[in-house]
Amino acid sequence: MALFRCVWSVLSALGKSGSDLCAGCGSRLRSPFSFAYVPRCFSSTANSYPKKPLTSYVRFSKEQLPIFKAQNPDAKNSELIRKIAQLWRELPDSEKKIYEDAYRADWQAYKEEINRIQEQLTPSQIVSLEKEIQQKRLKKKALIKKRVKLKTINENWKNLSSSQKQVYIQLANDDKIRYYNEMKSWEEQMMEVGRNDLLRRTVKHQRKVDTEEY
Repeated sequence: MALFRCVWSVLSALGKSGSDLCAGCGSRLRSPFSFAYVPRCFSSTANSYPKKPLTSYVRFSKEQLPIFKAQNPDAKNSELIRKIAQLWRELPDSEKKIYEDAYRADWQAYKEEINRIQEQLTPSQIVSLEKEIQQKRLKKKALIKKRVKLKTINENWKNLSSSQKQVYIQLANDDKIRYYNEMKSWEEQMMEVGRNDLLRRTVKHQRKVDTEEY
């Protein structure tokens, strides 16, 4: 579970520019780059509310992930994260300090931006904003929980025998046939009352072809 959260946090942090981080890297580590703090708008109460800056380790992982992925294209992300974690543990303190200093600088900017925004808000707006942030956090936790559950279901399915799987496959096929028949009956009713706009595109196209041939 801890590994899953770690992978999730790193992948969430990896933006579109992640692939660019690998370009031109000729050694184990790239030269220190700017970890610019960019406020992220996600609240209707405040026009711009900052997102917490990445920790030093997540910053390091964000930089290293595309490099490791390019070197190991067939490896799973969980395996790459383990390798990155090992590399971080072995990293000299002098190199870790680059990421730690960047984090502290961005954290200071984050706190200053939070204070600036809160000074402009009324008490009711602050309460509304806090509720919205809490709701987003709960939604994110629910999403992670759902992903874990789906992963468990997927593993259970893989462990079923062919005969056990066939039972569910047959049920799915039966549902598919039932759905097709019910949809066909409903669309015929819609055509009778002149509601062709509710038909599926494939049905509309077939009716058009039939009309032209006729």
